[in-house]
Amino acid sequence: MEEGQVLTRTDAAVVEALAAQNARYAGSRARSRHLEALADGAEAVVTGQQVGLFLGPLFTTYKAATAVALARRLSAQRRRPVVPVFWLQTEDHDLAEIATCHVAPARGMSLRLELPADDNRISVAHRVLPEAVDSCLSEMYALLAHLPQAEGHVNRLRRHYRPGAGWGTAFAGTLAELFAEEGLVLLDPRDPLFAPLSVPVHRRAIQQARPIADALKRHGEELAARGTPPTVHVRDASPLSFFHPDGPERARVRLIVSDQGLAELGRPRVHTEAEILEALDERPMCFSTSALLRPILQDAWLPTTAYVAGPAEAAYFAQLPPLYAAFGMRMPDIVPRVRVRLLEEKTRKALTHLRLTAEEACADEEQVLARVAALAGDQSTADIVSRRLTAAFGEAMEDVRPTLRAAGEGIDRAVDKTLASVKDSISRLAASYLRAAQLRERERLDVVRRLIDWLQPYGQPQERVYGISYFAAKHGERAFVERVIGAAADAGDGPVDLEL
Repeated sequence: MEEGQVLTRTDAAVVEALAAQNARYAGSRARSRHLEALADGAEAVVTGQQVGLFLGPLFTTYKAATAVALARRLSAQRRRPVVPVFWLQTEDHDLAEIATCHVAPARGMSLRLELPADDNRISVAHRVLPEAVDSCLSEMYALLAHLPQAEGHVNRLRRHYRPGAGWGTAFAGTLAELFAEEGLVLLDPRDPLFAPLSVPVHRRAIQQARPIADALKRHGEELAARGTPPTVHVRDASPLSFFHPDGPERARVRLIVSDQGLAELGRPRVHTEAEILEALDERPMCFSTSALLRPILQDAWLPTTAYVAGPAEAAYFAQLPPLYAAFGMRMPDIVPRVRVRLLEEKTRKALTHLRLTAEEACADEEQVLARVAALAGDQSTADIVSRRLTAAFGEAMEDVRPTLRAAGEGIDRAVDKTLASVKDSISRLAASYLRAAQLRERERLDVVRRLIDWLQPYGQPQERVYGISYFAAKHGERAFVERVIGAAADAGDGPVDLEL
């Protein structure tokens, strides 16, 4: 790719690198056809995510499914192939953010799996899984073993997530198999085959750092004035590229402007721009993208017609028009990924029992309990019963009091005593009802807590916490993936309640 060139079709070198990379994954005729289509000029629907433990949270799967569904729809509309591509964000160095996986509740309990993660700023592409990954998989299987598809799913994970395997390699191998029938193409930008192809993007990001930063800051101020402040901080005159001064597999640092040139942030070393550009030409693997520059690299390599984004990504894409303009590129359409709320039969029964919608149950515990109590109306029922019985008996006694008085003096005292005794009995009856209701309330509390743990664990949407494993083990990997793709194809603007 020549510097400054805007692609209208996938560059031959990119196609070659993609083909070599995807050849490492399980065979897929659909993927082979998609690679051929890219070589013939097909557009791409792209999405991407960090390479999380055991595929990370469910929204990773939802992103891939949305890309597949959108590519299918555009292919049908345009009567030509549109290819779904998943960008593996292996340039990122935040290992702690991806080293945890939560397994949804099975037999009443959820499971948090975590691998050790240090902050050494090395891109995760160059990090390998520790021995502890075997223990995590054993814990997972122990929880899920009673489910019909657990063995097959965990065995698939074991083939990829093994000690010494790269984080990106494990993630990509698993995702490629799950979406083999859909022909999802995967792209890892830290592959050495791609490094020379990134040079023009990094060169412009370095040489034009000041005007790019100025334009981004001005646009950020405009966004803030409209009430949507930018989510990604832009440093004055600093390149959007990360530099790996000690080699590709070592820590990456930001470069900031100093009086002497470009300084490594948090370090004493300073380089001239000429030295940095020389390093770029000689060691392109020593450069990687920041969050803002990544879409530029992506769309310099791929003819991206649409990008499937999560809410946070959509927010920072709003910052990018000046950056696309600086590179002479057109921004793709930004399409929100499908948001899915998984409702199993047990969840639906609990919602029906409590007379709640799934949306109403996605609140904090106190709010949900208050709504359930109000719907149940236990105290109101006790009060109504007490008032009605007391009033009815009192009216009856007053009706018969004149007749009873004919029996002689002292009968009024006996009537009043009886009234007081009956009122006391009615009060005890109401108290007994409330005690029974309170016992039921404790049972409801347990149901509400299980429901919230399912729909809104740790106060977060289900899709941002739980991984795919429980659902794959219970319902089958293929069946689950197909259901999510179907939900993505039919999704509107809001969350989709998907019944399993």
